[in-house]
Amino acid sequence: MIGAATRLLALLGNPVGHSLSPRIQNAAIESMGLDGAYLALRCEASDVAGLLRGIARAGGGGNVTLPHKEEAARTVDHPTDVVRLTGACNTFWSDGGRICGDNTDVQGFRGAVETLLGEPASGRKVLLLGAGGAARAALIGLLEDEVDEVVVWNRTLAKAEMLVEALGAGRARTAASLESVTEVPFELVVNSTSLGLADADPLPIELEVLREPAPVLDLVYRPTETRLVRRARELGMPAADGGEMLVRQGAEAFQRWWDRAPPLPVMRDALEEVRRDATPEPLHEE
Repeated sequence: MIGAATRLLALLGNPVGHSLSPRIQNAAIESMGLDGAYLALRCEASDVAGLLRGIARAGGGGNVTLPHKEEAARTVDHPTDVVRLTGACNTFWSDGGRICGDNTDVQGFRGAVETLLGEPASGRKVLLLGAGGAARAALIGLLEDEVDEVVVWNRTLAKAEMLVEALGAGRARTAASLESVTEVPFELVVNSTSLGLADADPLPIELEVLREPAPVLDLVYRPTETRLVRRARELGMPAADGGEMLVRQGAEAFQRWWDRAPPLPVMRDALEEVRRDATPEPLHEE
């Protein structure tokens, strides 16, 4: 029961109405017998600093989703190295009066890759589609897993070049054209674009153009599988959407807030339950 001692955890973003995080986090909180409640709060960028600091100083914490992760990174007192690298903060809490911030998307991504492949991506050649905020987290995660090479394909080449220059560490390069992508035998394809959120979206890439079949991880998630995941499976490629990354990054956040191991099976079950109950409307990346 919610009472005066209940700890408030909140998701800050706009929009947040389709978020699955409240169901996942509240299931985890209940299963562990903790006194907390997780809510989704729609807010504008001008509200982020006040809400974030106020919630954390009151003993709570939370997550930040689009489009406020960069604002959150500027707000926290003690950002982790990953926040500094990505320029984005998706998790916050208070420690000794200081507002701490982390970006659990990186570890969430690495966990999702390992779940799909059955092992880390070490030594693989990876095609990364997109060059936005999700791509930054994915690229850092891939390099931490010591992949052989990452090729970044983005419709705006200059944006891909900026990403590679900032974070590539000599193991990432851009694809100058879609034709050049077909020349490399990739061992993992990652979609970090938002294509697939809406039914009318085109595929981020026609998988048939790849030189060889490869596992596909689509960071977009919906109540039903995305078109990219469906097409990959039709072609016999192992594929997964962003649901596991959502659970994994949420589990990392749970660890920061409660200083205890997260109940991953409970969180996965909550995701599957809400998907079964959800209407087929597009959901937004977190």
